[in-house]
Amino acid sequence: MNRRIRTITIICLALILIASLTLAGSLMDPEAYAPVFSEKNLGPSATHLFGTDWMGRDMFMRTVKGLSVSIFIGLLASVFSSVMALFLGTFAGIFGGKVSAAFNWVVDLFMGIPHLILLILISILLGKGAKGVAVGVIVTHWCSLGRIVQAEILSLRESHFVHASYRFGHSRVWVALHHVLPHVIPQFIIGMVLMFPHAIMHEASITFLGFGLPAEQPAIGIILSESMKYLTTGMWWLAVYPGVALLLVVVMFEALGSNLRMLLDPYNAQM
Repeated sequence: MNRRIRTITIICLALILIASLTLAGSLMDPEAYAPVFSEKNLGPSATHLFGTDWMGRDMFMRTVKGLSVSIFIGLLASVFSSVMALFLGTFAGIFGGKVSAAFNWVVDLFMGIPHLILLILISILLGKGAKGVAVGVIVTHWCSLGRIVQAEILSLRESHFVHASYRFGHSRVWVALHHVLPHVIPQFIIGMVLMFPHAIMHEASITFLGFGLPAEQPAIGIILSESMKYLTTGMWWLAVYPGVALLLVVVMFEALGSNLRMLLDPYNAQM
C-alpha cells in the first residue's frame, strides 16, 4: 500500500468514525442516559460499558451524547472562525499597507491574551451556554489561520499572473476571487480541520470550569467536572472512560487534518 492509498484510507476511516459518533449522539433517545436509581454506582460491565454514575445514568450513552454535542459546537465554531480568517487574511493580503498593518495589530492583540481567559470572558458576556461557547471559539481561533492566509496572499501578489491580471484592468476584488482564493483554499480546508480539536478541547475546558454549557446538558466538560467529586469514592470510571473518549476524538481529528494536508500537498500527493 503506497502513501497515497494509506492517506486516503485514514481520512475515510476518521470521517466515518466521527460521522457515526455525531449521528449516534444526535439521534439518541434521552431515555438512554436517563437516571435509573436502582442501577447507580455500577462499575463497567457488558450491560454498561462505561459503568453508571451516582444517579444510575449509563456513562457510555452520556459520553456518546456529550461527544456529539462537542463535535457539533466544534464544527460550527471552526467553520465560522475559518471563514472569518479567510476573509480577513485575504482582505489584508490584497490591500496590504495600512490594512495589513492593522490586521497584524489585531492578530497580535488576540494572540497576546490567553485563549482560555478570553473564552471565559466572552462566554460570561453572552450568558454562557452553547451560544457563548461557540462565539468565544469563533472569536479566538481565527488568528493563526488568518495570518497563514495573509502570508500566502502576500507571496502570490508578486506572481507574474497576478501582475498580468492587473495590467488587463481587473480590480483587486476580481483578482482575489479568480486568482488568489483558489490557491489558498487547500490551506483553508486544512486549517479548518485542524481547528476542530482545539475548538472541542476549549469547549470541554470552559464547560469543565463552569463557564460553558449548562449542567443539565450532557457534555464532556460537564461529565468530567461532575466526576471529580466522586473519584475519592473509587468511582474512577466516571472520569477515565469519558476522558479517554475525548482524547480519541481529538486524535481522530488530528489524524484527519494531518493526512488531509499530506493529500493536498502537491509533492506528497504524488508519492
